[in-house]
Formats: sequence, structure tokens, C-alpha cells
Amino acid sequence: MRNRDTFSSYHPLVNFLYFGLVLLFTMCFMHPVCLLSSFAAAFCYGVNLNGRNSLRFTLRYLLPLFLLTLVLAPAFTHEGVTLLCYLPSGNPLTLESVFYGAAAAVMFAAVILWLFCYTEVMTSDKFVYLFGRIIPALSLVLSMALRFVPRFKTQLRAVSQAQRGLRGDGFPEGITVRLRNGIAAFSVLITWCMENAIETADSMKSRGYGLPGRSAFSVYRLEERDAAVLFWLIFCGIYVFSGGLAGAFEWNYFPCMTGGKTSLFSLSFFAVYLALCLTPVVINRREARRWNCLQSEI
Repeated sequence: MRNRDTFSSYHPLVNFLYFGLVLLFTMCFMHPVCLLSSFAAAFCYGVNLNGRNSLRFTLRYLLPLFLLTLVLAPAFTHEGVTLLCYLPSGNPLTLESVFYGAAAAVMFAAVILWLFCYTEVMTSDKFVYLFGRIIPALSLVLSMALRFVPRFKTQLRAVSQAQRGLRGDGFPEGITVRLRNGIAAFSVLITWCMENAIETADSMKSRGYGLPGRSAFSVYRLEERDAAVLFWLIFCGIYVFSGGLAGAFEWNYFPCMTGGKTSLFSLSFFAVYLALCLTPVVINRREARRWNCLQSEI
């Protein structure tokens, strides 16, 4: 059962700015503390959004991706001063390359988890609301592309159920029959996608989408709570960006693993970075605690 997400009810500008910051910092900062903080926050928020489905997604897809990246990175990267052994190809296997592969795997997993959370929170109407007046055509195309995969999966499930209902489930199926049914389902899906794209384009054109001076109804209003969180995100973004310029998140894997000097001032950058990543989780926990307090008073 999907959990209630308070952060999704905030203004689309707040949601978009948050995901833009965490994705940018996750891909730019290769410091182990930053990567682990980003991955842990993305996992916690994913569990908050979809519960056990997020855990199942992590174990089914991200764990094999993590192991594959962890194995392939040392096989192609042979830099480093700490020699562990020699591969059958004769290339050296170094400790630094292993840690670099682990860091790259954590980064890929964190980015995928953040994108997974992004698709759950940033719906197509929010994206069109933010960029509909600035780039109307591109925003419409991007919103359709972002929701294409879930709609494609839903339609594929409907077509598969219709095929099973027509042929019956009691008959054994061979490889040839499955291949023929798969091709037929794919043909139906391609036709549906083309027709849906044409209908959507005609519908938006008939409504005057993208025309100058066209007004649009919106349910989103920038309230006080949105302004407070927006100010917090801007502060965290500037502070973390300043930490990156100051070298607090610097970390070198080759030729040996070295990082920037650790001090109380540099630790503050890591604390703010972790606080930025955990912002939706903290908001949801605070709202859940408030709701429990209200229920206990009834």
C-alpha cells in the first residue's frame, strides 16, 4: 500500500528544485560520505513513497547493477598503487580500482533511486505547470515521454490479459506461440502509441496550448510552507555548492585514495548535504507525528 507523502503536496517548484539539487550533487560529488548519504536518503524516501515495492525494486534491479559495476570497473581500470593480484589477462587488480568501482556503483544506484522518486512526485501536470509558458512544445513532449513508460506497462498488461482471455489459459504454449503472441502485442502497442500521440497533439492544439496570451487554470499556489522549504533548499544548495568550491567534497581514488582536510567547518558541509537529501523524509515524519498527536487528542 502506498504511503502518504506530504512532500508531494508542496509546490511543483519546490519538488523540482529539490530533485534537481540532489541529482546534480549526486553525480558531481564522488566523496564516499556524499554517495552513501545520497543513496541512504534516496532509499528511505523511496520506501516512504512505495513501501515494500521500493525494497523489491532495489533488490531486483539495483543490487545486480551494483554487483555488475563493482566487477566491471576494476576489470577496465587498472590504476592505483595498492596491488591486490593479477587478473588472468595479466592486468593488475588494485584496491583503488575496487573502491572506485564501488563508488561508481553507489552513484548509479542513487541516481536511479532519485529518478524513481522523481517520477512518483513530479507528475506531468506539475512539469507542464512549471515550463508550459516558457517552453510549451518541449514541456509537453517531455511530460509525455516521462509518463510513457508507466502507461506503456499498463497498456501491455491490458493487451496480455485480453490475449489470454481470447485463447484461454488451459492450453500449453510453446516458444513459437509465445513469440507470435509477443509480436502481436507489440504491434498493438505501437499502434496505440501512435494514435494516442496524435490524439493528444490534436487535443492540445484545439485547446490553444502554447498560444500567446492563453490563460491556464492551476491548483498550485505558493504558500508560506512552500516559501519556507524553498528558502531552505536554496540555502542548502548554495552552502553545499560553496563546500564543493572550497574542496570539502574532494576525493581522489587514483593513484591513491586521498581527500580534503577534515575540520569542523568541513563537517558542516556534509551535515547540510545530508540534511538536504533527507528533507522529504523529515517533512513526512514531522507530518506523521503531528497527525498522530491530533488523533490522540480526539
